[in-house]
Amino acid sequence: MKPGIHPAYGPVVFRDKAAGFAFLTRSTATSDKTVEWEDGNTYPVIDVEISSRSHPFYTGTARVLDTAGRVERFQRRYGSTS
Repeated sequence: MKPGIHPAYGPVVFRDKAAGFAFLTRSTATSDKTVEWEDGNTYPVIDVEISSRSHPFYTGTARVLDTAGRVERFQRRYGSTS
């Protein structure tokens, strides 16, 4: 890699305030806000709106759409072209 052209890659805390969940990972993203982590060190923190703790797909609260019912309703409403 060429020196001086890549962003700094370091530890960052991503925090989902809606779910009260945070995790420490490495990223090129940075922030002016910081938080003290469980290990006693201070890391930049990035607040996110949704994470695996609050996303319906991961939490099991996702709704299953009735696609077959929608097709039948469309055909009933607008009829068949044949």
